[in-house]
Amino acid sequence: MTAAERSSGSRRSRSPGPLAASIATTAVALLVVAPAPAHASPGGAAAPSEVPAYAAAVQPELDRLMRDLAVTGAVVLVRSPELGDWTTTMGTRTWHGTEPVTLDDHVRIGSNTKTWTATVILQLVDEGRIGLDDPVSRYRPDVPNGENITIAQLLDMSSGLANYTEDLGLNEQMDSNPGRVWDPEELLAIGLAEPPAFPPGEGFLYSNTNYVLLGVIIEQLTGVPVEQAFQERIFDPLGLGGTSFPALTDASIPQPHPQMYTFGTNVETIDSLVLSPEVQAAARAGTLEPMDVTDVNPSWGWTAGAGISTAPDLADYVEELVDGCLLSPQLQQQRIASVEPLDPDDPASPGYGLGLASFGPVYGHTGELPGTNSFMGHDPVRDITVVTWTSTAPAPNGEGPAVELARAVIDELYAD
Repeated sequence: MTAAERSSGSRRSRSPGPLAASIATTAVALLVVAPAPAHASPGGAAAPSEVPAYAAAVQPELDRLMRDLAVTGAVVLVRSPELGDWTTTMGTRTWHGTEPVTLDDHVRIGSNTKTWTATVILQLVDEGRIGLDDPVSRYRPDVPNGENITIAQLLDMSSGLANYTEDLGLNEQMDSNPGRVWDPEELLAIGLAEPPAFPPGEGFLYSNTNYVLLGVIIEQLTGVPVEQAFQERIFDPLGLGGTSFPALTDASIPQPHPQMYTFGTNVETIDSLVLSPEVQAAARAGTLEPMDVTDVNPSWGWTAGAGISTAPDLADYVEELVDGCLLSPQLQQQRIASVEPLDPDDPASPGYGLGLASFGPVYGHTGELPGTNSFMGHDPVRDITVVTWTSTAPAPNGEGPAVELARAVIDELYAD
């Protein structure tokens, strides 16, 4: 959730918002200066004789992206009964290091967290404890115009509420005090103080304020911390042993994990992820050391982006997310049907709905934080799953490396 998630568009007249841009073209990128050579993951990547045809075909493009986007480390995981499963790791855990990343590494997954938040809200809908058409004022009377904003509009980003992560003061604090613990109420106060971007239901703005509000509502309705709700309702039922949601004061990442890097500060990238030509050149040349943001406290993202997971767990999760075991069949069908193209003039453009995105036939989400970029997607028709992550973000040119890796793989998988 960096500047890539600070742009907006209207459902009637919009350039794809940050989430859409990240799925379709560029999101938050992962870069590492002078990337190390690619490595097969120990016990993860298939032996050369077992590599599926699509994997052999796409590997040169992945290698090119690693070089061009200056990525430190990356993981690619594909599941396809039809075309063959494949996993590979590229790069290293540290900048200019020698230890390769592995399939078991934990990373921060940014806005993929939103799908957990949305799923728990929808489970509460299934339980009759909240309604999609309920006004948010029923749960938070302090939300401006909350009597006209529905829970569904928070979920699908059509509420019009301003995005707190665009606030200059917050970004200055994130740069000067990266260990600061942000309370959700502080984040909401920032977002709700700004004027709405448009009347409810009349546009699209990818706003993290929506999902912090939903997190507060989860705690209000369940009576437990949101990390407990995620654990009991999602992680435990699905057996996601490498997945967690940290408490507000917890800035650690479970071992093993790569270090996570960025080149631009939060203030520098508040309007654009594209760094100056000089910085881009130095980053590509390997003469500019990136900032290590591994231990930055992620509480500023909370239920909009503070989750942690592994590539195999993300694959297991996105399959269940899309295939529907977490919700009633009726509500799952409604969730899938809620995904609408972000470009109304292009039905094939990326879409967004009730905490779920689409990229062509693939449903899932992307995640972006300074220092990490990730993609998870599943095609329920062909039973194809693609997960990627990279350990630096954004790339010097503003692109999202994990999203670009995923795009390359998906293009090859669907080439015929």
